[in-house]
Amino acid sequence: MTEPGTWVLLSYRMPREPSTPRIAVWRTLKRLGAAQLGDGLVALPADARTREHLEWVADEVAEHGGEAIIWLARPASLGPQRQLAARMAAARAQEYAAVRAEAEAAAAGEPDGRPAVLRRLRGELRRIGRRDYFPPPERDQAHAAVAALATATHPSRE
Repeated sequence: MTEPGTWVLLSYRMPREPSTPRIAVWRTLKRLGAAQLGDGLVALPADARTREHLEWVADEVAEHGGEAIIWLARPASLGPQRQLAARMAAARAQEYAAVRAEAEAAAAGEPDGRPAVLRRLRGELRRIGRRDYFPPPERDQAHAAVAALATATHPSRE
């Protein structure tokens, strides 16, 4: 069991060429919601799942001729940890706000396109939720907007 306030860090370095593996690693880290602490240094709140995810990324880095080290760390004070959590929450808040805006626009728009938009936005909420370690208030707003879109799309079923 990992102590509260512990972070799993990935320190990595990859060859500049070819760039495709570097871009793939960057996209994976973005999909995981990792916070960039510095050049080649990312962090996630530590638990078995996040540690395993970063271990997979470290393996991918090594497969492409790079170097990677996984660390478990605790900030020396609460300030940096709070800043990092706030930064991660703000990134998710922007994503949730975009989902909310799109759901509201679809609910107010043409009914024919609503089912496809609803499916896509439900999937987007699941993807955002997997990297949402510090849920912002925008999460509930986005879920409510998608639920309202579902009601507008299928009024008799919802």
